[in-house]
Amino acid sequence: MLSRQLLLSFPSHCLVTFLLATIARFTVAQPESTQASQPSPESSGAARKTIDFAHDVLPLLKAHCVKCHTGEEPEGEFSMATREALLTAGVVAPGKSGESELIKRVTSKDPDEQMPPEGERLSEKQVEILRRWIDEGLPWQEGFAFGKPAYVAPLVPRRPELPPVQAGRDNPVDRLIDAYFAEHKIERPALVGDETFLRRVYLDVIGLLPAPEQREAFLNDTSPDKREQLVQKLLADDRAYAEHWLTFWNDLLRNDYAGTGYIDGGREQITGWLYPALLTNKPYDQFVRELINPRPEAAGFIKGIKWRGRVNASQTPEIQFAQNISQVFLGINMKCASCHDSFIDDWKLDDAYGLAAIIADKPLEIFRCDQPTGQTAHAKFVFPELGELDPALSREERLALLAELITNAKNGRLARTIVNRIWHRLVGRGIVHPVDALGNAPWNRDLLDYLGVHLAENEYDLKKTIELIVTSQTYQSQTVALPGETSADEYVYRGPLAKRLTAEQFVDAIWRITGTVPSQPAAKFGDRGGESVRAALVNSDVLMRSLGRPNREQVVTTRPDDLSTLVALDLTNGAALADLLDRGAKNICKRHSEWDTGELTHWLYRIALCREPTAEELVVAMQVVGEPLTDERVADLLWTVFMLPEFQLVK
Repeated sequence: MLSRQLLLSFPSHCLVTFLLATIARFTVAQPESTQASQPSPESSGAARKTIDFAHDVLPLLKAHCVKCHTGEEPEGEFSMATREALLTAGVVAPGKSGESELIKRVTSKDPDEQMPPEGERLSEKQVEILRRWIDEGLPWQEGFAFGKPAYVAPLVPRRPELPPVQAGRDNPVDRLIDAYFAEHKIERPALVGDETFLRRVYLDVIGLLPAPEQREAFLNDTSPDKREQLVQKLLADDRAYAEHWLTFWNDLLRNDYAGTGYIDGGREQITGWLYPALLTNKPYDQFVRELINPRPEAAGFIKGIKWRGRVNASQTPEIQFAQNISQVFLGINMKCASCHDSFIDDWKLDDAYGLAAIIADKPLEIFRCDQPTGQTAHAKFVFPELGELDPALSREERLALLAELITNAKNGRLARTIVNRIWHRLVGRGIVHPVDALGNAPWNRDLLDYLGVHLAENEYDLKKTIELIVTSQTYQSQTVALPGETSADEYVYRGPLAKRLTAEQFVDAIWRITGTVPSQPAAKFGDRGGESVRAALVNSDVLMRSLGRPNREQVVTTRPDDLSTLVALDLTNGAALADLLDRGAKNICKRHSEWDTGELTHWLYRIALCREPTAEELVVAMQVVGEPLTDERVADLLWTVFMLPEFQLVK
């Protein structure tokens, strides 16, 4: 444990290296962010764009490579059917195009080794795309493989038969996971202790750390069902629940309080509808209907953003509607199909424009790769087996019918999509991965189907789904590491994964520990009865943005879980955090002037880490703070604890 003043004397690059290395020791591999891959028109600049696998690389491979190098007997025993197969073949060295056999072959002029051996050779531009693709680490669309996958995602609900109860574990989640573990010969991870469970469930359900007195009461409770009682108590705290899950839904529904589009009226907030919907735990099917066929206060989601300047045809408000509706509620990535027939799944350009035409006020011309086709889109739903949508209906009638089709009791995909997102949020990785590709095979189909049916049978009460998961011993198990890069096809569930605190959780924790909570936000959130402000309710600042809070111009379903250099810099010597630490130290010294270093350290560890400090940690704290307490040295101790991976992770 190093003091803040000592670290701040280091050069900036040393600080970054230290923090990255320290936190990386404790961070598990996590799913990549599915934040929108297309930059806004205003954000495009002279900087070279990163390679897009679906648009840049996949067409090239299809045209020149996959005919010979996929299937059961690929030429030269070299397969590129999947990223793993390509790596196994040893023809590419990720990050090192100059050392890759693939580049040597496509640039060779030797007839015996050049690739492709016949037909048109790759142009210099195409070779450069391959070089950049390899140099950028060989990015690959998660779950994509050449050839039609054997798994076909079901549409209708399905209630699986629950396996027998094992060792008294009667929660349906445990019964399904126990059977899965038995099938895969996996040893069940041990349960976490009360302190770890307490911190985990508080952060996951209401987003806040338990206060020391709440910790003490829970540890002293001898009730055999005290964990279940705690879960019910947290879920009953409607305001704390709503203000935590507001972050989740703001990301999904592109809702924020400032940013692109608000100035010129091309974008509308839905906070006035969303906040009460969470506060009252509005049933999810009703929640969805009111977003698709909205009253004025909820209309901002489907309206999209009216970008200024020239806009690609795939980013018009109508196409944004198609992309957002399909992504958020059905787990379909329609962005590729908004330009052309998708390279990565079966969705067609006609599907994207069929959805877009539902909201269009006038005939909508179809554009392919930003070029007009002269064809007009006809309004239709992507799953016609649930019911037909008459294009002749008015716009309002089309939206009303779409809302009914998506929430139709026969549409099991609606429930599967949201329970998969909740499982990912609570356990660290989706049952289907990534969460926006519900066409991929789940690692446990019965678990996904059961959670979906459970939600529907409980009148789409999302709190019931959360309660079912967090009261299971599966959720309450010790976290495990995710070994290396694991694709969706290779993934085997072994236990929950550690998760980084969201930007809002991190800031809320520091505000409350240091007593630096800002004044109450705007009246649009209603009378909060004198309760403290939450980070989810206020505009983002530089600290929250560096910690991963997105601008929400497009749908964000998974935030980055890696610690970036920017985060390391802001945590080591950023002005925003330094100001909170300095003001917080003054508050603590003033409020607890009678404390010695030992009392301060015990209090800080209880509230920040939900445990007592070890003897060694007490010695180090004494070295950092000494006696008597001073503002500067208390700030050092605060910073030292906040930099611990144990603080920054939900484990």
